[in-house]
Amino acid sequence: MIGAIAGDVIGSVYEWNAIKTKRFELFSPSCSFTDDSVLTVALADAILTNRDYVSVMKSYYLRYPDAGYGGFFHQWARSAHSPPYNSWGNGAAMRISPVGFAFNTLEEVLAKAKEYTEVTHNHPEGIKGAQAVASAIFLARTGKTRNEIKEHIETTYGYDLSRSLDEIRPTYEFNESCQGTVPQAITAFLESEDFEDAVRNAVSLGGDSDTLACITGGIADGFYGGVPDFIFQKVMGILDANLRSVTSEFMAAYCKT
Repeated sequence: MIGAIAGDVIGSVYEWNAIKTKRFELFSPSCSFTDDSVLTVALADAILTNRDYVSVMKSYYLRYPDAGYGGFFHQWARSAHSPPYNSWGNGAAMRISPVGFAFNTLEEVLAKAKEYTEVTHNHPEGIKGAQAVASAIFLARTGKTRNEIKEHIETTYGYDLSRSLDEIRPTYEFNESCQGTVPQAITAFLESEDFEDAVRNAVSLGGDSDTLACITGGIADGFYGGVPDFIFQKVMGILDANLRSVTSEFMAAYCKT
């Protein structure tokens, strides 16, 4: 889970200032957590406390109203009834990493990913994106190889993972959809050598860099057994006391290595 948050923090300064290189300062002075981290921690909190994710998300939205949410989510969070809004946006995939760590079978991971996603993103592409990321994390943390993860994602979800980052990068632009974010983020993981390299891969694509790196970081966290200590310490220092506390509690419960 901390890998997803780290990706969000590292990518935060490039969301509207896209770069096409892996050579960048890992932690800019302007790095911060965004809605990706807030809603990821909200889901971790809901899992830890066995509370309704809708009410937990709303409480986090009220605490962090300026974290960078999309327009539809703003409307949803402020609504008294909050029906799902048929979204296929990548917000479904950016917040789902706790599911990949907290549950012990692929079947349960898929069911929980759907349950926690469809409260907002009930479009088939939104659910598919969240399930693909959650399953990739589960497979990564349970010892599957890159090739096994790649084959599962391509076979189960129909995402094309055949294009390399070098092929994707030149023409890739900001994309808010799951279908235009999840395959690219998974590819960034597949081509990585270690956790830091995975996040650099994701950011180097340009586009919605914090979300790309958040998704990639969650998978890399599972595959590489955590994040380097200097990244962990830096990210935890950027989180506020509430986000840091919930993250620590969740990791103690579900992310032991």
